[in-house]
Amino acid sequence: MKKPELLSPVGNFESLKAAILAGCDAVYLGGKLFGARAFSNNFTDDELVEAIKYAHLFDVKVYVTVNTLIYENEVSKLMNYVDFLYKNNVDALIIQDIGMMDLIRKTYPLLELHASTQMHIHNLEGVKLVEKLGLKRVVLARETSIDLIKKIKENTNIELEIFIHGALCISYSGQCLFSSLIGNRSGNRGSCAGSCRQKYNLIVNNRKVNEENYLLSSKDLCSLENIGKLIDIGVDSLKIEGRMKSPSYVYLVTKLYRKAIDSYLECGKVNIDLEDLNDLKKVFNRNYTKGFLFNEFDIVNSYRPNHLGIEVGKVIKSKNNYISIMLTDDLNINDGIRFVEDDVGFVVTSIFKDKKRIDHAKKGEIIEIYSKEKIRGTKVVKTTDYLVDKRINKLLKQTRKIKIDGYLEARLNQPLFLKINDGTNKVIVTGNIVEKSITSPISSDRIKEQLNKLGNTIYEFANLELINDRNIFISIKELNDLKNKAINLLNEKRLYKNNYLKKEYKIEVPDFQKERNYNVLVADLKTYKNIKENNYKYIYMDNDLYNQINDTRKVLKLNRVLESHQNYDCKLLIGELGSLGYQDIMTDFSLNITNSYAVAFLHSLNVKQVTLSYELTDTQIKDLIDGYINRYHKQPNLELIVYGKEEAMISKYNINKKHNVDKSFLEDRFKNKYPVIIKDGLMYIYNYKIRNLNNHNKYFEMGINNLRYNLDCTD
Repeated sequence: MKKPELLSPVGNFESLKAAILAGCDAVYLGGKLFGARAFSNNFTDDELVEAIKYAHLFDVKVYVTVNTLIYENEVSKLMNYVDFLYKNNVDALIIQDIGMMDLIRKTYPLLELHASTQMHIHNLEGVKLVEKLGLKRVVLARETSIDLIKKIKENTNIELEIFIHGALCISYSGQCLFSSLIGNRSGNRGSCAGSCRQKYNLIVNNRKVNEENYLLSSKDLCSLENIGKLIDIGVDSLKIEGRMKSPSYVYLVTKLYRKAIDSYLECGKVNIDLEDLNDLKKVFNRNYTKGFLFNEFDIVNSYRPNHLGIEVGKVIKSKNNYISIMLTDDLNINDGIRFVEDDVGFVVTSIFKDKKRIDHAKKGEIIEIYSKEKIRGTKVVKTTDYLVDKRINKLLKQTRKIKIDGYLEARLNQPLFLKINDGTNKVIVTGNIVEKSITSPISSDRIKEQLNKLGNTIYEFANLELINDRNIFISIKELNDLKNKAINLLNEKRLYKNNYLKKEYKIEVPDFQKERNYNVLVADLKTYKNIKENNYKYIYMDNDLYNQINDTRKVLKLNRVLESHQNYDCKLLIGELGSLGYQDIMTDFSLNITNSYAVAFLHSLNVKQVTLSYELTDTQIKDLIDGYINRYHKQPNLELIVYGKEEAMISKYNINKKHNVDKSFLEDRFKNKYPVIIKDGLMYIYNYKIRNLNNHNKYFEMGINNLRYNLDCTD
């Protein structure tokens, strides 16, 4: 049975050390540039160099996130950054932007690339595409079920990485524009505002139907009890989410999954340390779900979007700001608690039992505490545990040790000889000629004692064999010098170097004529009849409408979520990478095209027309077109959506089904209403306002060939 990689999140150096101490096999982290967690601490360039060295000493791989969309004017900066990472021995880059994927793999053919979950790969065809393009690994969409993962694994040779624990996006990753369209903070650019974690009302027939408010806020994924199933189907890398979490969280969750993986491999059963799991809940949890990974569809915790803690007791009396609580768990001074119904939280500074002040109270006891706020509810939760934090912080001061074997030979009149190995690497060093002692011979115990003083190195001897003559003299300084020289040489061997190779980027693209076309997307027969006499070049429609209409301009619009593909022999508008294998195709906005390299990549695959991302400004559109023409000396064939309600989100979660309604609106705190439509079992949330770009001549003059109207039924 293959041992999968355990991949841990790292937001800073303390979390890196915590992940390694807890037993991870690899870490993923971001620098200050181009990472999808812009609000994490992240690493400076100097810190990245040190992080890679530190991790490699422990035989831990480092994957750097370069997983944002890239604008035209950023490409040069990105490539300098990639070159820097490559020269400093990064193990792989995690990439979202398909243009940069193509540019990087052609420029640096030996540099390992992983397709980010932001690339929205969720089917066998998408995986086969990136495998064919030479990527080493694909991070599958979180919505991919274990049955489909098994099928993909059986039919491809590329490595598969999946998320097993942590925060979930309610939308398909890479397909959420909610934060970007509403707050101008793009999730595809690493600055998501967490729109799904905000309060909403669900409006049906002009009335509110929800009781709790956080209608899109997902629970956290937890796969502990099912980890064996993932190992059985051969998943290559098991990924923990949490680059913005604390070192304590990173340590605990990594430790839990390390134990779960190892126990399953050793005895065929997952052994979960319930105390560790309980500690993790105290550090952070939003309630847990098995997720779409294991076909659990009720993934939302609509009560609260952040840390829930664990229940610690119930209020039995409240008088004059003194609260009597029946404890269901231990409580200590300096613990953090929250009264749930009142949403009042604070750190406990005093506990009274039988009118006496105490520092610690046990489960089952009745205690009294003081609150500045009036408390009317009953449920009390512990949000921080002082003793757990103290214990973990003490553990985090330790260092993971690498076991080595040593052999020292000290023969009279021969050079001092030391050999050490870590099971893979072997180092031999020699010292001065061993002399006979006149007054102070060194003992075997003294030699061993000195060699075992490995100080702040990452090593400790598992075995140390010593062969030495009696009555010899070796100075302590010489032993230390010999030992240090051997350790430094071993470090050098463990700090492996990349094979650096740089080539010229080349690509062949077709040339298109400059045109001024209008296209339209229609959703029903009534809309089609209203526009059919207009002079549109293409009319996009879904399968049901397509089969009702006889019009040479019609184009079949495929869903951007397709778990399986079928054969088509007509013009297609596609919305996901797996569909690039079809013949007569145009690409939709959902491929997130923001630079000329992505356009060139698609045209090189025989894509006839490329729709640009909603997230581009007019200036960025012009930069993209100018960059394309200046580099390739050819005209691209681009489409820009100028009218319609934008799809802000697509999700496998169905809020209408949960509330047993056919159609609804999400209402935010500003009373904006977002249409919620269910199509083919998927939830589409549309922007509350209509996109309406004027001055069409400006876009034609820039070099856009096609302007599109989206006439969806969303009202």
